[in-house]
Amino acid sequence: MMTSSDRRDRDRRAYVYLQLPRSLEIVTAGYYELDFPQGVATGSFVYNPAYLARPDAVPLDPYELPLTPRRVTTVRLKGIFGALRDASPDAWGRRIIDKHTGRADLNEVDYLLHSPEDRAGALSFGRGKTPPGPLRNFNKVVQLEALLAAAEAFLEQEHAGVRDIPEQLFELLHPGTSMGGARPKNVVEDGEGLWLAKFPDRGDRWSNARVEGAMAALAIECGIRAAACRIQTVAGKDVLLVKRFDRTRTDQGYLRHRMVSGLTMLGAEDTPADRGKWSYLLLADELRRRSARPTADLHELYRRMVFNALISNTDDHPRNHALLAPTENWELSPAYDLTPNPLLSQDKRDLAMTCGRFNRYANRANLLSEHAQFKLSLEQARAIVDQVQGVVAARWLPVLRQHGASEAECERLAPAFNYPGFELDPARVIAAQG
Repeated sequence: MMTSSDRRDRDRRAYVYLQLPRSLEIVTAGYYELDFPQGVATGSFVYNPAYLARPDAVPLDPYELPLTPRRVTTVRLKGIFGALRDASPDAWGRRIIDKHTGRADLNEVDYLLHSPEDRAGALSFGRGKTPPGPLRNFNKVVQLEALLAAAEAFLEQEHAGVRDIPEQLFELLHPGTSMGGARPKNVVEDGEGLWLAKFPDRGDRWSNARVEGAMAALAIECGIRAAACRIQTVAGKDVLLVKRFDRTRTDQGYLRHRMVSGLTMLGAEDTPADRGKWSYLLLADELRRRSARPTADLHELYRRMVFNALISNTDDHPRNHALLAPTENWELSPAYDLTPNPLLSQDKRDLAMTCGRFNRYANRANLLSEHAQFKLSLEQARAIVDQVQGVVAARWLPVLRQHGASEAECERLAPAFNYPGFELDPARVIAAQG
């Protein structure tokens, strides 16, 4: 018979399963426990000895969770390790899980165990020591209308304060609850593979699908490796489909690739108190030591930083950058979540992360000020800024129109691109602002 102590331990423990690189094999990598000594959320992780003995064992995170037989503990992030947090439900998913369970006291173990197996990366979680088989059944692209209707029904119920979520609705909504962000979403499959379907939200100021899809295309024209996207109109509404780059389709099933966010690389939290760690310069340091191709990835990160400044993407926070491990080695993931923000200020706009000596100022001189951090000479950095600026200035409007953005939407978005403050003297602007 299970004692109350056994039950408590079980409720605070999740076994961590990993799909091995370039393999469909899923193994038990170890277990994660959450405890609250003196009221402090404390997480611990122990690798499975049988896993450590494998010649093909890889760390969940080479720095925070290296391959070691000792118990590793943390009190950061409410007691959850960054690599596990990256596989945990996002804001949208937590809303759905909270409503489905009818509980307001779920801890990080609960969220890991309640989320579906389509989560980002190669990890999954369970109560048992034996891992489950790979997930093979996914919602299909042809079901998008039903999935969109389910997301809208959930939002309406949430707005109306309805507590319960019908099981049938939950079954439709559950896929996609492990992917990043607060936007309504789902995971769907077609002949090409898996896609993240991002649905319209109540507060959208324009067709987010068309605008974000256009920005991905514009980024590619600027020489950036952006995630593949396509737009699908469902029941008269636009849905953005973003290709899952953490999956590779094979005839036998999907290979899953380990993935950690920029937030995890920086050892940072989502809180304002940790905002000082949000930095492209620090992220560049992490790429130097983590990436198997550091020079190429540093140049790519610099180009993305410049692009974000020139489209006024203020949503370039660390969760919107990631490292991916399609093999045993890590590399910068494709770019994603590229969104313009037509701010009113004409003199000074900030990125979400520090990008130079003048902190977060999205400005040419500031972007050039730390070029060496990205293994670029000043001449190389200037060439990248000039090239990206030229493409953005010439192509933002044609690309938006090609992706179906209306004339009115383009007019509202116009101030986002190549804003005047990009060329100002940052020292004078900052001095003038006091």
